[in-house]
Amino acid sequence: MPPKFGTSGLRGLVTELTPELIASYVRAFVAACPQGEAVHVGWDLRPSSPAIAEMVLQTICECGLTAVRCGHVPTPALALGAMNAGCGAVMITGSHIPADRNGLKFYLPVGEISKEDETQILALLDHLPDLPERKGDEKVNLTCANDYIARYTDAFGSHALSGLRIGVYQHSSVAREIMVAVVQGCGGTPVPLAWSDTFIPVDTEAVAPETRSQLATWCTVNALDALISTDGDADRPMLIDANGAIIAGDVLGPITARALGADILCTPVSSNSMINQMDCFTTNRRTRIGSPYVIAAMEDILDADIEAKVVGYEANGGFLLGFKAAGPNGSLAPLMTRDGLLPLLTPLAAARAAGVTIAEIAAALPPCFTAADRLQGVDQNRSELFLKQMKQDAGYRAAFFASMPPEVAVDNKDGLRVTFRGGDVIHLRPSGNAPEFRCYTEANTHQAAVTLLETHLSALRDRLT
Repeated sequence: MPPKFGTSGLRGLVTELTPELIASYVRAFVAACPQGEAVHVGWDLRPSSPAIAEMVLQTICECGLTAVRCGHVPTPALALGAMNAGCGAVMITGSHIPADRNGLKFYLPVGEISKEDETQILALLDHLPDLPERKGDEKVNLTCANDYIARYTDAFGSHALSGLRIGVYQHSSVAREIMVAVVQGCGGTPVPLAWSDTFIPVDTEAVAPETRSQLATWCTVNALDALISTDGDADRPMLIDANGAIIAGDVLGPITARALGADILCTPVSSNSMINQMDCFTTNRRTRIGSPYVIAAMEDILDADIEAKVVGYEANGGFLLGFKAAGPNGSLAPLMTRDGLLPLLTPLAAARAAGVTIAEIAAALPPCFTAADRLQGVDQNRSELFLKQMKQDAGYRAAFFASMPPEVAVDNKDGLRVTFRGGDVIHLRPSGNAPEFRCYTEANTHQAAVTLLETHLSALRDRLT
């Protein structure tokens, strides 16, 4: 499958991300979108990223703009630095997908590109304007990571995590040193674990059983109060309680929103519906899956009320802050791009301030539980045909869900989301830019959600692989 835009930017096999293709997309981005005075460039730790970054930097200069080399930095750190400078940005990352794939994420001076921006970029690919005669310069930004650290140490203060032993599963996350610095700067005791010199594709929505077991072992052996990590580019968090249980991203989202004083939530249809039972939020708006859709919903709300205390989050845990929020020690400026650090720090600081564990905070939420995983190596044409038949043929759908009670609602907003009598939910969705097919489930107990997931992943495997 050739590289294409999905919910998280341009993605594709490294072998297909040729210099010509990369240059074309960067030139189209520069021509289609405002950039300010420069374009900032950062990249993750996968092996192919530095070489792709050089192609991007060179192309920006050839377009007559200043290219700002930011190095290995988290996606939200690059976005923060570029937006503060009033500039565009390009992040080279494949996020959580395997190292044989990579991609580009594009940012305007005001934040992530929209779906409309994507359309304009694609329209220009075959009609690129001539390059200017004068090349731009290249500069280096050495403060991007430190500014990102300071955002959180300043807002949370030096005592927010005091007394807590926090494990940091470092693997190949581009934020592996940043997480250690922030925990230490907020008064906690960081325990670095499992630094990797090879890239490990950590998907916070689909953590392998052997990884879950290892995380639980680390918590016990190191007497941890919690363990934190992120995916490869640090825009998705992973938080593990002292018992070794992963707290899902769509649980971290409401906890973080509540602690920050948000009134309005924007989140995809795949997120936990517990928020319908939480009376601390005035509104929750459901979107299609992907940060561009969440951002669009947040922007609609802010257009109507610039003072709205609106946030967004996804089932993977990435959190978007749409208003100036108060931290324990200072303010947090809005950052309307998916961030993996804020939904780690906020729940931990809130738990410590309340004198409880993070597990106790999660347990006090309405009893609604989700589980998610994906099949890899799925032919996309086959998965699209399967999903089309599931949507259009009620009999075919009933046969696939033969073990379930009768369906009471069907939502085709993004994939196929079916609610069954009794309240259980199964949501099926193919990836937009990788050969994967995802399954999300929801039930009134954790084990029931896991059982639903295992049963229907097995059925999907029989149909699609």
